[in-house]
Amino acid sequence: MTKKKNVSIKAILSFAVMYAVGGAVGFLLGTYVDHIDSPGLAFVWSLVMLLGVALFTLVQMAIHEAGHLLGGLATGYRFSSYRIGSLMLLREGDRLVLRRLSIAGTGGQCLMAPPPLVDGKIPYVLYNLGGSLANLAAALIFGIIWFAARGHVWLAPLAMLGCLLGLIFALFNGIPLHAGPVDNDGYNALSLGQHPAALRAFRAQMQINAALAGGTRLRDMPDEWFAVEEDALHNAMTAALAVFACNRLMDAHKFAEADARMADLTRTDNAVTGLHRGLLTCDRIWCALMAGDRDRAASLDTAEQRKFMRSMKDFPGVLRTAHAQALLGEGDAARADQHEARFAQIARCYPYPADIASEHELIDLAKQHANFC
Repeated sequence: MTKKKNVSIKAILSFAVMYAVGGAVGFLLGTYVDHIDSPGLAFVWSLVMLLGVALFTLVQMAIHEAGHLLGGLATGYRFSSYRIGSLMLLREGDRLVLRRLSIAGTGGQCLMAPPPLVDGKIPYVLYNLGGSLANLAAALIFGIIWFAARGHVWLAPLAMLGCLLGLIFALFNGIPLHAGPVDNDGYNALSLGQHPAALRAFRAQMQINAALAGGTRLRDMPDEWFAVEEDALHNAMTAALAVFACNRLMDAHKFAEADARMADLTRTDNAVTGLHRGLLTCDRIWCALMAGDRDRAASLDTAEQRKFMRSMKDFPGVLRTAHAQALLGEGDAARADQHEARFAQIARCYPYPADIASEHELIDLAKQHANFC
């Protein structure tokens, strides 16, 4: 019931966003296009406005993540990575490098290393809500530009688009929402304020991400970072840390323990997000194939899971599972080689070499298993 409710909320909000943007474009066309006498120029104007929607969507996305960055820096966080779309700027030691990472359901992400604990707490509000605040500030600036140039048939409508999209980004990310592949910023901020366990899990995740960026594998990180309070899995932050703990078991090659833990997380009613459930199921399929249980692997490979894997087809863990499905599930070595070749392409620009090393080992284990069968 909860899952269906969340999907419905997401669908309603997505429709509302598209309706708002479409309504704004229609309003602009009706308000300003009458002032253009030439049909050819009116067509060009309409095309520019439609391109403006795409442009200002990217602009507001970049502003949103910059807001997280500024909010984090202002409260003691240290820069780790900044991603827009699939392009990521990542700190590697003392230098910044460009990498590529695509995560379905996310347009961008700014990750930072957390400040030291003070009385068992760290600041979290400005970091989490900084993106929405930045979008609101941008909307105000665009609104002022529109008011100053409201009689101009080119500048005014473009400024209005920037203002409207800024408001949409601010509301869509700032109003707490637990729906879709990941929770939004408002929901995260609310969650962190309500649950001490969530704040501890949030800080641990920031530490883990920073360590991954520095090249440390999950299995080599401190045990205490992955300590999960089992009675707090209704909280998204704690549930996300539980997912990291499963990933660590996979990296340590404790596959039976990992599979049992992942089964619990995906079967029970908790706050594990849709994105993490899909990735956990990928790992469970891999574990089933390595155990020689094709029937269980097939039962996990539902239509919904296949749709998820298509949306994340270039994610290393998904490619590794697809490789095992082809090699161990279907006996199709040629197709498995295609997945492995694609994995090698993705690995060259992937931001976390520690994850790639782990996934390489799992691919090799599947190949060894195939040779012995």
